[in-house]
Amino acid sequence: MKKRDAQLGMRADIGRRDFIHDVGLAGLGLMLPAGALAEARFLPGAHSDYPPVENGLRGSHPGSFETAHALAREGRAFDAPHMLDEAYDLVVVGGGISGLVSAYEYRKRLGDDARILILENHDDFGGHARRNEFHQGGAMRLAWGGVFNLEYEGFSPAVSEWLTELGVDIDTLISRVDFKYGADGARGPATYFDAESYGRDVLIPGFAFRYGDFAAMAGLVDDVPLDAESVQSLRRFFAADTDVLAGRGADERDRYLSSISYFDFIQKHGGLTREAAELFINTTHGYWGVGTDGLSVTECIDAGLPIMHLLGGGPGIRNRDIGGNVAQFPDGNASIARILVRALIPDVAPGQGAEDIVTARFDYARLDEPSSAVRLRLNATVVSARNEDNGVSVSYVKDGRVLGVRARHCVLACWHSIIPHLCRELPPPQKEALSRQVKRPLVLTNVLLRGSEAADRLGISGAHCPGRMHAYSWLIKGVEAPGYAHEWSDDGAVVMQFWGTVGPPMGEMDIMQWHRAQRAQLLSMSFEDFEREVRTVLNGMLGPAGFDPARDILAITVNRWPHGYAYDYLDLWDPDWPPGQAPHEVARQRRKNIVIANSDAGAGAYTHVAIEQALRAMDELVEMRT
Repeated sequence: MKKRDAQLGMRADIGRRDFIHDVGLAGLGLMLPAGALAEARFLPGAHSDYPPVENGLRGSHPGSFETAHALAREGRAFDAPHMLDEAYDLVVVGGGISGLVSAYEYRKRLGDDARILILENHDDFGGHARRNEFHQGGAMRLAWGGVFNLEYEGFSPAVSEWLTELGVDIDTLISRVDFKYGADGARGPATYFDAESYGRDVLIPGFAFRYGDFAAMAGLVDDVPLDAESVQSLRRFFAADTDVLAGRGADERDRYLSSISYFDFIQKHGGLTREAAELFINTTHGYWGVGTDGLSVTECIDAGLPIMHLLGGGPGIRNRDIGGNVAQFPDGNASIARILVRALIPDVAPGQGAEDIVTARFDYARLDEPSSAVRLRLNATVVSARNEDNGVSVSYVKDGRVLGVRARHCVLACWHSIIPHLCRELPPPQKEALSRQVKRPLVLTNVLLRGSEAADRLGISGAHCPGRMHAYSWLIKGVEAPGYAHEWSDDGAVVMQFWGTVGPPMGEMDIMQWHRAQRAQLLSMSFEDFEREVRTVLNGMLGPAGFDPARDILAITVNRWPHGYAYDYLDLWDPDWPPGQAPHEVARQRRKNIVIANSDAGAGAYTHVAIEQALRAMDELVEMRT
């Protein structure tokens, strides 16, 4: 029986409804577009001295994007800034990984006395490398709110050397991880079919569409709540051992596999009904921000989806281990951001390097002190960056005021899509290229549970949810660091993470139209929408094992990223650009004293790409000076 909101615990006080605090909403309201104050009750506590512990609607939280939307969508002018009596060598627009690396490299190359101001529109630094910290259940529990892996196999020598300089040792990190993204349970990965989408709640341990034992899954399909024809098509699909492209040459095969979506291929060549094929669509939502209806077969092979048994690879072949080869901190790549901030502003936290960074307590009040050579100013949205005769002038909005500073140089380490509105002097081809870098929306919702007993009884640590908003869920344990451990045997409070994206059916939309529609839908959603979703899923998935969402949920943090993954080029949507003419290459060109550095500039949603682009931007500044 479907539970009402009260039965799900929607009216429970879990420490996330008191968000207005003393934020000065009258002043804030001057900057917010009509209707924005309706979401103010979910505004994180502006007076909080430690944002990582905030629950509720985080990521791009209310208050972080309205000024930028007024600038870009409404064409609002923010003229006549009040120029502050502050002079800098460098102003960095954006406090994410690229912005922090840029500041770090600038000081290293120009000297410790270089004065730097970092302007960040959110109430926390790190960009998508965001730390979620929970204390409601006793011992501190950590989770990542965005970027969470170091994909070390993709590191360039420069990135490897740079991370080593920071004290980040990949082998050490790998040795501290015992975590398999929902496949850690006694019965392996699982799939959860919800009653709202499929007529009844069904949990099938051992049944997994990505990185699963595809041959074994043929014996589990009878439990899938689809019509008989669809179930039979799944049985044939998973049991297949053939080469549906036999007789085609290697080049022809490659071209074909890059020209057809996985969703279409498994119907045309795998014999799946449309209803059965739809089970696979959201398997890549979190991984790529795009479903299998928008990705080629080639791209889905890399994502670990079952296909090689149709291409002569044998039944049950696995492409790689679950999660791939990665290194990880307990709070994801937020630790990289924290290492950088502490290196730039030593007074913010004691210690140095990577070994103690996870447990270091940061004093956010020390981020923007006048006596510091490097200052990081939060809740400051840049609205203009322009070259002047001897440097740059940067304007930003903070606390309802339009303020301005001057510097010798500026790094735009913000999202590409906003840069044409900030830097109007850029030539039209560059503005057009910047506008093409449409980020892929992403959501990571962290739910602190009273314990993992229900999941343990079921033999699972998470599940794929083909009919729900978040494609995947998993318990976070087994990622350790000095001073922080959460073993799988620990039956105390635990974070269950939900990972995926939202959006309407792709239909006839092209990929950029779809991403914009995703973004609109994501921004229209309230915290209650996400809360109801995770409570409903947890009730259906874990309820049969004794889980009560009204009793057993201690906190919820929604990391909403309408501008999520950087746009990387896809087989079905993008041409093969000539060298130097790809949009990201045109977009990142230096403009006098202004350079651009972010993962968009490298067309890759990875931390190492963000680092590479910051190093490139600093090379451009050094080249300009010489």
